Amino acid sequence: FFILPFFLVFFVFQLYPLIYTFYLSFVEYYQIKLGKFQGPNFNGLKNYVMVLATTKGSGKNLEVVSWFDTMTVKTIGNTLKIWVLNFIPQILLALLLASWFTDTVVKLKGQGAFKIMMFMPNIITASSIAVLFYSLFNANGPIAMMLRNAHIIGQKYDFMESPGGTIGLIAFMQFWMWYGNSMIVLIAGILGISPSLYEAAMVDGANSKQQFFKITLPLLKPILQYTLVTSAIGGLQMYDVPQILTNGQGNPARTTMTLIMYLNKHLYSKNYGLGGALSVILFIVTGILSVIVFKMNQASEK
Repeated sequence: FFILPFFLVFFVFQLYPLIYTFYLSFVEYYQIKLGKFQGPNFNGLKNYVMVLATTKGSGKNLEVVSWFDTMTVKTIGNTLKIWVLNFIPQILLALLLASWFTDTVVKLKGQGAFKIMMFMPNIITASSIAVLFYSLFNANGPIAMMLRNAHIIGQKYDFMESPGGTIGLIAFMQFWMWYGNSMIVLIAGILGISPSLYEAAMVDGANSKQQFFKITLPLLKPILQYTLVTSAIGGLQMYDVPQILTNGQGNPARTTMTLIMYLNKHLYSKNYGLGGALSVILFIVTGILSVIVFKMNQASEK
């Protein structure tokens, strides 16, 4: 009786939507006009073909022109690129800060205040951060004007019109929002390591660098694996920051359109069949990345 609420919530809000999404990916189901839908009619793998291949014709005359040269593949590439650019500095900085805050030799003062300040961006809404950075870095924003006056960027340079500038801004925002959260997780992992190991290492003459690479990092691998998997899942589901910063267009030239933004366009136009196929593809890509991480961790332990 006491565990029944969990299973009810799980079946209604998680398992049923998951199964229904898989079902939608195999049917033709879209809005013809307001309030009138075509389908749902079973069409096999046609939705997957349409999102993964360039096609011509329709219905039974549908022909594949080329595979994997589609907006779906490009948005997956965009998403992975932005995630890698924000995750690498995020995990490196989080590791450095976690090591400093738990170092018994350094004993940083005011740790509580520093931790709060570093975690603060994580509790600010992504929409607020996106609007703030847009105000600062648009063509007439104070940061852009300051960089122009200092001749660091050209007078005609616009962050919002440059693929590198826009991708860099989104990656930096994601990094700034989440490095504090990664730091707290890693601190908890380091504090779970037995102090006797460090005491024995100090008796043997090991310095802080040796303790970090020989004790902390190897014993922290499960936590790092967890952080990598959860970050990959969150990164593939990236939506709010690029959506608001580029007004949902993924500009310039859709170089910042993520997979969820592209999925949202299908759901907005009420093409639930293609939306379901994109959701399943996202599920598969996430699963593949997670398996790779687990296999890498198992290989390193042998």
